[in-house]
Amino acid sequence: MIELGTFNTLTVVSQRDNQYGLDAGELGEITLVDKDAPDNLKVGDTLTAFVYVDGKNQTIATLQTPLAQVDQVAWLKCVSLSHAGAFLAWGLPKDLLLPFSEQKGKIVEGRSYLVRLFLDENNRIAATMMLDDFIQDQAFYYKEGQEVQIIIADETDLGFKAVVDNKYWGVLYKNETFQLLQKGQALTAYVKKVRPDNKLDLILSQEKYGQKVDATSEKILAVLVKRGGYVALTDKSAPEIIYDTFGVSKKVFKQAIGGLYKQRRIVIEEAGIRLVEQA
Repeated sequence: MIELGTFNTLTVVSQRDNQYGLDAGELGEITLVDKDAPDNLKVGDTLTAFVYVDGKNQTIATLQTPLAQVDQVAWLKCVSLSHAGAFLAWGLPKDLLLPFSEQKGKIVEGRSYLVRLFLDENNRIAATMMLDDFIQDQAFYYKEGQEVQIIIADETDLGFKAVVDNKYWGVLYKNETFQLLQKGQALTAYVKKVRPDNKLDLILSQEKYGQKVDATSEKILAVLVKRGGYVALTDKSAPEIIYDTFGVSKKVFKQAIGGLYKQRRIVIEEAGIRLVEQA
């Protein structure tokens, strides 16, 4: 069954000059609109194409890759405004409509917005900002440590609200996030915890805590050697500076330098840490 607004595997059933017809099942034969088809493409070959309904209500196929498909969330830029709504750039020649009824707040040309793609009553692809109508709070069948794809939605008092796998809401906590995050940013994350209410807590690193401390200890030693045996950072330094230098949280950094101190690999001074020369 052919699904509109997604990629489908289709068979070439006709060729007229440089135009190819594709078998779209119950939708009949549709046109591959790309001017530059693959070399040596012939009747009987199969290809993967994006199928959608264009502005003339014709079902067509393209080999171009849009920035998002139907049922996916994306961060898209408004390129124009009209009486019908706003139009967003999404990687295909015809811009994507964000109708007035699907907007939240004022839309400004040149700015980007977090939207979800859907099929309207005419089976044409449109965008909506009403994510809460589609994204669910409760997630099922996830396990701790499972890799997921996320898009940052909003910053909250707790941290960052993110869309998980285009379907669920999840949270990244500020005290566990030590890099700059921006709305619309797409990242790989991991399920830290599935809460009793089936809501998802997320984390950006899957590395186990003990392994992270050990790896950080080696990194600290390497940086000390590179910088002549001294780094002006201690367990009282700002978390942001620690993260910029070593890419870890302040908690991990404190554990790492504490271990190195006990091993007599470093000394902790008032304003920094110093490498102990080994005999």
